[in-house]
Amino acid sequence: MSSLIGILGGMGPLATVDFVTKIIHQTPASRDQDHLPLLVHSVPQIPDRTACLLENKESPLEALLKGLNTLISGGAGCIAIPCNTAHYWYEPLAQASSVPILHIARACAAALAGEKVGSVGLLATDGTLKAGFYARELAEFGIALTTPRPELQRRVMEGIYLVKSGAVKQGAQMLDGCMADMLQQGVERVILGCTEIPFALDSIGSAHAHLGMDATRALAAACVQWHRQQQMAVAA
Repeated sequence: MSSLIGILGGMGPLATVDFVTKIIHQTPASRDQDHLPLLVHSVPQIPDRTACLLENKESPLEALLKGLNTLISGGAGCIAIPCNTAHYWYEPLAQASSVPILHIARACAAALAGEKVGSVGLLATDGTLKAGFYARELAEFGIALTTPRPELQRRVMEGIYLVKSGAVKQGAQMLDGCMADMLQQGVERVILGCTEIPFALDSIGSAHAHLGMDATRALAAACVQWHRQQQMAVAA
C-alpha cells in the first residue's frame, strides 16, 4: 500500500493549511526526506456542510466523493479530512473508498482516553452537534460529553463564521469566551471540534489553550502514526 497521505481539504482553506502545518510539526524529522508524503486537494467550493444539514441546502457529498477519487487516483494510500462537519458523510465516503479514511472524532477520543480524561465539552458547528459522531466516539471510551446550551451555541457559530470571513481575531475572542463558559460547567477539557477554532485561539494566545483538545492536532497525529505503521510493515 502507498504511504502517500491524501488530504481532502478546503473546508476552509486556512484550516487545511493549519492541518498540514500540524502534521509537519508532529513528524520527527531532521531533513526534508524524513517528512510525510502528502497530496493535498483543497477545493473551497465544496458546498457548506452545516447549511446542508440544517437548511436542506446543496449536499457536499458529490464534491467530497469527487475529491476522494482524485486523491485515490493520485496514489493516496490513506485519506484525512480536516473538517469536522464533513464527517457526517464519513460512512458513504468510507464505503466508496478503496483506502482507509482516518476519523477525526475517533482520533480525538482516543487521544483523550490516553490522557485519562473523563469529561469534556465540545465547541463545534451546529452540523457537527446534530450529526452526533463525537458523542458516539467518546462513548466508546466512557468519556462524558457536555454540549453548549442554545445561547452559547449561537455564539460558537458566530465566532466560527467570523473566522471563516477573515475576521480571525474577532472570532477568536468570541470563541475564547465560549471556551471559558464551557470550562465553568466543570468539564476537564474542551474539544475544539471545528478546524477553524484551534488556529483562531492560537492567534490571540488564548489563556485557555492548554485545556483545549485540538481535534486538528489529533487527526494530524493519527496521520503520523499511520505513516509510521506503514514504514514498519515495509521494513518487516
